[in-house]
Amino acid sequence: MTQVENHEFSKLKQDEVAIVMVPFPSQGHLNQLLQLSCLISSYQLPVYYVGLATHNHHARIQANTLNSSNIAKLHFHDLPNPELISSSNLETVRDVSMLLRDPIASFIRNISSKVRRVIVVHDPMMSYNVQDVSSLLNAESYIFNCISVFSCYIMMCLFLKISGQHEEELLNKLYSFEGVSTDEAMDLSDSQHPYMDIRSGDIHNTSKVIESKYIDLMEQAEISLNKKQWAIGPILPTKFDYISNICLDWLNKQPPRSVLYVSFGTTTSFSDRQIKELTMGLEQSKQRFIWVLRDADRGDIFKGEARKVELPEGFEERVKEVGLVVREWTPQSEILAHSSTGGFMSHCDWNSCLESITMGVSIAAWPIHTDQPINGFLVTEILKIGLLVRDWGKREEVVSASTIKNVVRKLMASEEGGLIRKRAEELGEAVRQSTEKGGASQIELDSFIAHIIR
Repeated sequence: MTQVENHEFSKLKQDEVAIVMVPFPSQGHLNQLLQLSCLISSYQLPVYYVGLATHNHHARIQANTLNSSNIAKLHFHDLPNPELISSSNLETVRDVSMLLRDPIASFIRNISSKVRRVIVVHDPMMSYNVQDVSSLLNAESYIFNCISVFSCYIMMCLFLKISGQHEEELLNKLYSFEGVSTDEAMDLSDSQHPYMDIRSGDIHNTSKVIESKYIDLMEQAEISLNKKQWAIGPILPTKFDYISNICLDWLNKQPPRSVLYVSFGTTTSFSDRQIKELTMGLEQSKQRFIWVLRDADRGDIFKGEARKVELPEGFEERVKEVGLVVREWTPQSEILAHSSTGGFMSHCDWNSCLESITMGVSIAAWPIHTDQPINGFLVTEILKIGLLVRDWGKREEVVSASTIKNVVRKLMASEEGGLIRKRAEELGEAVRQSTEKGGASQIELDSFIAHIIR
């Protein structure tokens, strides 16, 4: 054992249960596992966050919505950065992740020799890397699903050809989601399946308030036999200590529920033509907006400069009374929680959906890939707290300015939009209550903690 590892484990006690968190080495998966780490650490359990040095650095920098004292309680174990990390291409990320089995196994073995039990919580796409858990008598592993249970269930039905009895009409609509996943993503998923049976159960970042029906269906499905399930989400901060920020300062000057927040995450890049249409659509809608305009993150966000997206000349000057364009990282949770925010134009990754749902903000759904179209369907067709900007069947087409204008106006300034926003606010209130003492999600989290420390 190295001196560094000796130091990391120096405070462990033989009768303790230690938790090792293993996120998938991609920017979009880091924050949810970091949030979960802080939640578990609040039960006075030692938590080790194991990831590439670059990604651990990134996770800490963007954890400003988390209490710094909670972050300080975590133990970050940095794995060496392979040269490949400069790219965020999925094939490259897969190659990087497959190199991590040995260092992760060594770390888990060392911890297991120091404690009564070691609990490994990992992304499904890291199942190959944690397979050595099965060789340790005092180790257990649990998958943490960063996607919605609805997505898990639908993908199981569509890709594994499992009959979704009770859901035939729904599945017929969803068969149009052919192409949601690339060959690279499917290959990565297939490479993990042989190692998923090792797990003792599944943790879901959702609430029974949002997805009770699909949680029940997952529990009944063959794939979940003998695997315990916990729906402990949303794993998000719901109370904030506001810091001065250009977006929040601007929001403070706007009327209640009047602003559309526009952001497509850290993995999406639009063409210049699509950006031009979005620009015109927002301007023509005559609605207030904050637009986070940035290109997709690279594998290592600390190297090089990102592409600077150019807007039509004079646009920012023309809209300065009603719109704000921001090109740097923004505190999304705080923006969605702000009383002036009334809508969110989103690519519908699950983390963004959860943040919007929890804060009671309606969604203009513009899904791009993977689980996002299914999340968009959940938001618009099942929960009915949003409107679709682009139909998945037209994903190869540029969304026109007139379409964008009409959806924005409908969501933000129509009677139908008012009803949608009212439903979103009511659902948000119920979800927030589920995370309080005695709420459904808090009971589930307490149950998970009691299980692992038994």
